[in-house]
Amino acid sequence: MNPTELDPLREHIASRIIGQKNFIDSMLICLLSDGHLLVEGMPGLAKTTAVKALADGIEGDFHRIQFTPDLLPSDLIGTDIYRHEKGEFEFRPGPLFHNILLADEVNRAPAKVQSALLEAMAEHQITVGQKTYPLPDLFMVLATQNPVEQEGTYHLPEAQLDRFLMQTLVEYPTPEEELAILALDSNLQTHDEAPPARRLPQRTLFAMRKHVAGLYLDPKLNTYIVDLAQATRNPKAYNEDLARWCRFGASPRASIALARCARARAWLDGDEFVAPHHIQAVAPAILRHRILLTFEAEAEGITTDDFISRLLDLVAIP
Repeated sequence: MNPTELDPLREHIASRIIGQKNFIDSMLICLLSDGHLLVEGMPGLAKTTAVKALADGIEGDFHRIQFTPDLLPSDLIGTDIYRHEKGEFEFRPGPLFHNILLADEVNRAPAKVQSALLEAMAEHQITVGQKTYPLPDLFMVLATQNPVEQEGTYHLPEAQLDRFLMQTLVEYPTPEEELAILALDSNLQTHDEAPPARRLPQRTLFAMRKHVAGLYLDPKLNTYIVDLAQATRNPKAYNEDLARWCRFGASPRASIALARCARARAWLDGDEFVAPHHIQAVAPAILRHRILLTFEAEAEGITTDDFISRLLDLVAIP
């Protein structure tokens, strides 16, 4: 298969938002790798618009749910409803049974709701009472969170963060991009939004996933991936500063994510095999939410991206 088959989807997303190439690439990589994406950025940066555009361009159902402190697990997974005429309970599915789920401000919901979402993300199923229901074959969660406003929010559990394949950061636009945003908004006020030229069929997406999974990854690069993950757990072997900055390293899920996403990155670039620069390109988005820094690092103004950049410099490529 050819990566140009994703061009209509990419072009449709680009027609709705200006710039944000890294954000768009992260969505496509997660889509190809059968993973979930955590999106972090200030309000007003088109996070929700981009996710809606992605969903519009794919054959499937989309649902957006606003996470709030009073949200209940049943608001996500559904509930059993008593049918008087039948004299029995009937399960009514919730938003989790859609193909693409936008969890807006995901860190505003309490622990019970997060645990319901965790089962869906990890196992592609939900449990209600004594029954377990499978989710659709195409199931992707794109969750947003505000990095600054902390009032009325809950820290996401580390186990749940680990279930997100990638975390992408959405930055402010450049002056040129912001001028283009004004032009786009003016156009949308006077013209109806054009539907996607062609929606990506699910069977085509699944075929793409199989093709990406079969892309060649040299065993030496597998060693490099493992070395990167191990270095987050034993940074003292590489550098004293890294050891001072890191409290907890990445789990083996990070190694799996590096291999999957590097293949997707290589395929999107039109390459027939994975190279070291593909691994390095996806490493920040895969590791930044899986590494916990020490208070000492935070006091020195060190970010997880600073830590990852230093790590990539120190870990040798076999």
